[in-house]
Amino acid sequence: MSRISHPPAISQTGARTEAVLGVDTHKDFHAAAVVSAAGMLLGSRTSAATADGYQQMLDWAASLGQVRSAGIEGTHSYGAALTRHLHAVNIQIIEVNQPDKADRRRRGKTDAIDAETAARAVLSGRATATAKTGDGPVEMIRLFKLAKASAIKSRSQTINQLKPSSSAQTPNSAHPWPA
Repeated sequence: MSRISHPPAISQTGARTEAVLGVDTHKDFHAAAVVSAAGMLLGSRTSAATADGYQQMLDWAASLGQVRSAGIEGTHSYGAALTRHLHAVNIQIIEVNQPDKADRRRRGKTDAIDAETAARAVLSGRATATAKTGDGPVEMIRLFKLAKASAIKSRSQTINQLKPSSSAQTPNSAHPWPA
């Protein structure tokens, strides 16, 4: 995994400064960047999209500053498991949309830049949508809806299998079923 980082940000009082984690999610890996509250990029790296990778990313981010919030692209697709992991350790998750196309053309397109942009969107207040936890009443309704859709599909398939096919009928038969 690639890694670029700076020493932890420490305020003049000796306390660790707050930082924001930004993540660009992908199927097999996630690109992460940590930005200080003052807007300085503290570091960026990639981690595997596994439970161990999530913990390594979190440990790395915590070594750079005190992380209380994270901006994640794709909290409902490739970032769903990471979102659950960060919720479990009480980090506020902000759902971040993909960067503006004009901004992407100006700055270039890399995963590290996208992760940094996600962190900066949270820091600036441009991204404010709190990610769903995946365990509330909305999630329960979604599961019921999925179960209903699956049952309806199975019922339709069964009815279609029970109907006689049109190729089995002969033109001289009075009814579709054999005598």
